[in-house]
Amino acid sequence: MLPETMKTVEMREPGKPEVLVPGERAVPVPRDGEVLIRVTAAGVNGPDLVQRRGHYPPPKGASDLLGLEVSGEVCAVGSGVSHWAVGDRVCALTNGGGYAEYVAVDAGHCLPIPEGISEQDAAGLCETYFTVWSNLFHAQPDPKGKLLLVHGGAGGIGSTAIQLGKALGMRVFTTCANADDCSYVKSLGAERAINFKEEDFVDVVRDAGGANLILDIIGGDYVARNVKAASPDARIVQLAFNAGSKVEINLMPIMLKRLVYTGSTLRSRPERFKTEIASELRDKVWPMFAAGHLSAQTHRVFGFDAAAEAHDMMEKAAHRGKILLAPKA
Repeated sequence: MLPETMKTVEMREPGKPEVLVPGERAVPVPRDGEVLIRVTAAGVNGPDLVQRRGHYPPPKGASDLLGLEVSGEVCAVGSGVSHWAVGDRVCALTNGGGYAEYVAVDAGHCLPIPEGISEQDAAGLCETYFTVWSNLFHAQPDPKGKLLLVHGGAGGIGSTAIQLGKALGMRVFTTCANADDCSYVKSLGAERAINFKEEDFVDVVRDAGGANLILDIIGGDYVARNVKAASPDARIVQLAFNAGSKVEINLMPIMLKRLVYTGSTLRSRPERFKTEIASELRDKVWPMFAAGHLSAQTHRVFGFDAAAEAHDMMEKAAHRGKILLAPKA
């Protein structure tokens, strides 16, 4: 028997982490094609911080609550859902609403808990794996033997990209802020960890022949420097702009090297696209967990009542891997 109300993390108003406070709402009812998940844990991601600051409104029809990924138990199914049943344990990409005890999710955006991963840790998989796979590897040629440069390697997106790149046979270089982070990313499979406070990643990467694929979440002056570090015919993928999105660059090297400069936000992509990515992850990536090539990277789990502390930790980049929220930490 489902309860009528649930605990949530609410946002009083746009602002700093302290605007996140405990709340209570009615338990959602799954619509056609949706399942209702009793949340074991929810991932904390960069877009959550941007939405909290008032700069990333939810799409039309989506919950205004934060939270783009969860894990938990299916406790109700909407009409038209045949491949999930009550009692199934899943992790899922959400369109919002993950910071709650219950969330309704498109059934096509759910995945089974990977073999060898705890239900709680699985809460930190979907947002980063959907993002990294769809931007770096979906509909792309075999990357084996290519050089991948990952900026911010110690974070959630970075740690996922390093593991996937390594598992797919790529040489992985990554930038980090300190020696401890460099050691961490090497443990994930990075061939070269670059302490950006001590070395110029452009020189290091060019000495290795240039990067065939670059994942950047920094922006700012990294945009022009990525162009310098790229090999001919490389792709540069921009997923965030922590150092700013307005820059001035020389387009001539992009023409001469035949570079592809691209980027995207996942939340606004069509639902059918996310379903397609979920299918590819289930078939091509989830077996890598069972084989020991991939692992969950949970840094810390906070209770809902400590959501502000979790956001503060992420803003200070005082974590490695993923930060999670749980109704009961």
